Amino acid sequence: MSETKQLKKLLSRGWISRREFVKRMTALGMVASVPAGMLASMPAHGAAKKGGNFRVGLGHGSTTDSIDPATWENAFTQFTFGYGSNNHLTEILPDGGLGPELAESWEASPDAKVWTFKLRKGAEFHNGKTVEASDVIASLNHHRGEDTKSGGKGIVSPITDMKADGKNVVVVTLSGGNADFPFVLNDYHLAIQPGNKDGKIDAKSGIGAGAYVVESYEPGVRAKLKRHKNYYRTDYGHFDEVEVLTIADVAARTNALTTGEVDAIDRLDIKTLHLLKRNKKISIKETSGTAHYTAAMRTDTPPFDNNDVRLALKYAVDRKPLLQNVLRGHGVIGNDHPIGLSNRYHAKELPQREYDPEKAKFHLKKAGLSNLKVDLSAADAAFAGAVDAAVLMREHAAKAGIDINVVREPNDGYWSNVWMKKPWCMVYWGGRPTEDWMFSTAYAAGADWNDSFWSHERFNKLLLEARSQLDDAKRREMYVEMQRIVSDEGGVLVPMFNNYVFATSSKVGHADQMGANWGLDGNRGMERWWFKS
Repeated sequence: MSETKQLKKLLSRGWISRREFVKRMTALGMVASVPAGMLASMPAHGAAKKGGNFRVGLGHGSTTDSIDPATWENAFTQFTFGYGSNNHLTEILPDGGLGPELAESWEASPDAKVWTFKLRKGAEFHNGKTVEASDVIASLNHHRGEDTKSGGKGIVSPITDMKADGKNVVVVTLSGGNADFPFVLNDYHLAIQPGNKDGKIDAKSGIGAGAYVVESYEPGVRAKLKRHKNYYRTDYGHFDEVEVLTIADVAARTNALTTGEVDAIDRLDIKTLHLLKRNKKISIKETSGTAHYTAAMRTDTPPFDNNDVRLALKYAVDRKPLLQNVLRGHGVIGNDHPIGLSNRYHAKELPQREYDPEKAKFHLKKAGLSNLKVDLSAADAAFAGAVDAAVLMREHAAKAGIDINVVREPNDGYWSNVWMKKPWCMVYWGGRPTEDWMFSTAYAAGADWNDSFWSHERFNKLLLEARSQLDDAKRREMYVEMQRIVSDEGGVLVPMFNNYVFATSSKVGHADQMGANWGLDGNRGMERWWFKS
């Protein structure tokens, strides 16, 4: 997409100001091409005001967290560093479309194997260095290679070559075509940071090109940031300072908002939502997208290495009471795969798996078992209500002769000590805007975040083929089959998709439409929001 088309698209959505639009079109020598009256009809950002100290309380954050982009794995590091202090080549817009960030335009070869990105001129890192092609290459290479443990490894693994064409153009060659490639470059791990003479980044420096500069960071406690004075996006980054706090307990988090200690919180307690709505000083927000809750089974560990055991557990859970009791209806029932209703190729034609204790017993018998006893690890660090959900699952499964022992794990360290360590545990996934992105991150064989340690030959073959398939109908057929495979043979039980429900002080302003790819406006509230007065 050309930069002029992208600028007009952003302006029409109100996501750049008329002043910024005219400035950038003038720089391109294209302002005369704007139709008369277009500017007058566009929404303005006049309501956005600069200033103030914005404080956020998040339900995530651990003492084991790191500022290294390869290690980011929860909402704290994603909100604070992924999209607060750093920028990416592209941005997922509030309506789910794709816009430019450090890349001002891009184009693909006819087979979508070679992608050329033209970088924005004048963008600066926090240390004053200009963002160049060599920085992009060094940043993406940080997540590549056999030794990397990055959560973004599966996304960049198809890259076979990267080269700079001057200082402002990066050419990326893939092992196969990928029509979604610009989308996945917005993955929060793939932050662009300054490269050194050895072609590497200093992953511990915290230096990025985002709207805010990290001043201090205590893992599992707080981070403090200040506005990047030379940030190139004049209509972003309105607060003078931002403080992000880890408040794992939802009651404490809610109390911090009601008493004015913080200005925004994520992951509200749905059970007390009706009480919070009475407070006129608080504004409750709700968006629906791709977020979902799972119970991940390690398929490399008995008894979960037997698919009949996995199917028994999937049939032994009654999803409707989970949706009503844990989410109070703020979501939809899941079907044991991670592709949500908002995804382009969601397989609505797949039959919904229903609660069926007799079918569960049938699959146990096929596995050579008359009953089953298993541990299920849970903590509200996974998601608000995770322990309650596990207890409900235990009650449901008992009718199928399955004894689920709910292990209440500590909130602190859950993502480093329980997730991908314990054989069966409750998990929260934000989902991804594209099918390939989600599957490549958590279901591809060998992906670092494949939390069920699952490998399926047919699925992996389809994953590669669908990525490069440019015929939309054929691509849909492939993704539908992949969803069926995951639902019937995968290692995750996906009982429900959750809406993002969060809250701000009523003095916090924002655009009419909020991003639904993550909570807190696509986890970009830090740079998109402002104080009304």
